[in-house]
Amino acid sequence: MTGLSITGYDAVEYWVGNAKQAAWFHRQVLGFDLVAYAGPETGVRDRASYVLEQGGIRFVVTSPLSGDHPIAHHHRRHGDGVRDVAFTVPDAEAAFATAVARGARPHREPQVLADDDGEVVLAAIGVYGDTVHSLVQRDGYRGAYLPGYQPLRRSGAAAGFTAVDHVVANVEAGAMEAWAGFYERILGFAQLRHFDDEAISTEYTALMSKVLADGEGRIKLPINEPAAGRRRSQVDEYLEAYDGPGVQHLALATDDIVATVGALRERGMSFLDVPAEYYPDARARVGEVAERWSDLERLGILVDRDDEGYLLQIFTEPLQDRPTVFFEVIQRHGSRGFGVGNFQALFASLERAQAARGNW
Repeated sequence: MTGLSITGYDAVEYWVGNAKQAAWFHRQVLGFDLVAYAGPETGVRDRASYVLEQGGIRFVVTSPLSGDHPIAHHHRRHGDGVRDVAFTVPDAEAAFATAVARGARPHREPQVLADDDGEVVLAAIGVYGDTVHSLVQRDGYRGAYLPGYQPLRRSGAAAGFTAVDHVVANVEAGAMEAWAGFYERILGFAQLRHFDDEAISTEYTALMSKVLADGEGRIKLPINEPAAGRRRSQVDEYLEAYDGPGVQHLALATDDIVATVGALRERGMSFLDVPAEYYPDARARVGEVAERWSDLERLGILVDRDDEGYLLQIFTEPLQDRPTVFFEVIQRHGSRGFGVGNFQALFASLERAQAARGNW
């Protein structure tokens, strides 16, 4: 089955309680540029949205301006979270029609938005939980983001992010296969990896994961579900805290993870702890890398190698008090994997964080 000619991620939109503060965090800590705004000053009366960019990444943070707005209801249930993982397509009407014909749930019928800078065609389908995928056709648009947005230029101190590497979803037990089938059937994605509960487990907790990807490898969407274990897994904790399925984390790519993580730590970003005993084992397992091992250990960066090369990765703590969405920072040296050799160390760190929160 052919896909829908998805050409990349268009934007990731968060629905949050305070978009102005969220935009400040993305500028000051993550180094994004603020490039566009929509709100009362631009004629939008019900919400405020800030558009931020760095490298090939576009984030939108949106909050409601009244307590009875749908965004307010979403926030009361989920806290700050990802509402929309939007894809760029060459023909939004055709993509929407194809997706719905294949069984997708329509969320937004195709709509043309226009101003003096041209036009954008938007449509959207519903996916897991309250998450949607917008289908965005913007080849005829010259504006900052969408019609109705005012261009801005407030620069952040770039941290070196280049692209969204992958977006990870957590779904309820027994739902992973169904959602993997959805992406295969509806969008024409293919399974890239499958990790069972033996691969992703510790003495106490486990999960299972499937990675779906488009034909070009531009879009990678791991889907996790909890597996039986002696204690509650990170996915169980997420599903309870988020009150349902949703985006667990976004992996942001960099070409220099040492510089990126160093900058983020200086700006106050908190990361999951890595036990010191991880590094002698990792050095023996992975072998020679271009980076200095002393820098990797000092910054808490994990390393894994496969037949295609190696990768470096690190995970932030949750971005809010609810243990829900967080970021991964990743640099690839040939490897197209997801750090399976780091799963034990990562899970041990997550379990320590869960225990500190009492979710154990």
